[in-house]
Amino acid sequence: MKAIQFAAPGEVEVIEVTDPQIRDNEVLLKVNYIGICGTDLSTFRGVNPLVQYPVIPGHEISAEVVDKGADVPAHIKKGMLVTANPYTSCGKCPSCKRRRYNACAFNETMGVQRRGAMSEFLALPWEKLLINEKLSKEQLALVEPLSVGFHSVSRGEVTDIDTVMVLGCGMIGAGAIIRAALRGATVVAVDLDDQKLETAKKLGAHYTVNAAKVNLHEFLHKITGGGGPDVVIEAVGSPATYVTAVEEVAFTGRVVYIGYAKHEVAFSTKLFVQKELDIRGSRNALPEDFMAVMNYMKNGRLPLESLISKQLRPEEVADAMKEWSANPGEVFKMFVDFNR
Repeated sequence: MKAIQFAAPGEVEVIEVTDPQIRDNEVLLKVNYIGICGTDLSTFRGVNPLVQYPVIPGHEISAEVVDKGADVPAHIKKGMLVTANPYTSCGKCPSCKRRRYNACAFNETMGVQRRGAMSEFLALPWEKLLINEKLSKEQLALVEPLSVGFHSVSRGEVTDIDTVMVLGCGMIGAGAIIRAALRGATVVAVDLDDQKLETAKKLGAHYTVNAAKVNLHEFLHKITGGGGPDVVIEAVGSPATYVTAVEEVAFTGRVVYIGYAKHEVAFSTKLFVQKELDIRGSRNALPEDFMAVMNYMKNGRLPLESLISKQLRPEEVADAMKEWSANPGEVFKMFVDFNR
């Protein structure tokens, strides 16, 4: 079967690999779409420290059940469309003991610390499947990335009396915007790309700010009466936005970091104490975050046409990654289409 492999930084190839053989507790999946994410871009660029090359990437899964092992429950049937939880958990570390399996100390995410899903077929334990038969193939491939944003809103304990600023309106930020709006918060979306900000409006943002054109501090001061946002969710992963989050959040506010900054960040730490901030990390997502995304999607409110930038044949991925690396702001979400 075909698979896509990142052989080394900047090197993408289509290879032939052996078809997977399922165990008694596993299902065989025919892959429909695999989303390409920011982690994959970091791997392509050679700046993902968790990856060893060569690696088959991919963990944003849309697939169909084509076979199953003897121990797979009867409710999982051939022909079902599914997505999957791509993380592992050990069950023994401090995170797992607190039932926060998303932050397992020994987590291995598909396509990062272990082989990914970017191939024609895939074998997975049945427990990893997430099923909602009302969702389309395209919707299912967006569940995992949106769930990461949903989880950040839970980490921020967002309520309907909060003003929430989301820094970065890519797919992860989109999930945060949707979830915060669903919780009744006033949402401020910030980015440097006007097209992404237009999409943020469709997703529920009440205010959008292009920080390259508008003085962000003055804007926030105006709309919050000088107090600043109650919650800031950082979904960029740059030193500048890490600092902005702390500077702009309200006194006694909450800052949630999703993005990994690629370089060291210098803070004026007096703000941590002076504002008595809650500063929190947000990693991956929990099963309830996946289910919340799927529940939102089934009502057809997600504007797919604004989120899916390209659908690629496997042979087109190498060129697409080069173009995306050169112009990262121009891509929202690309799918690898294994149906063609």
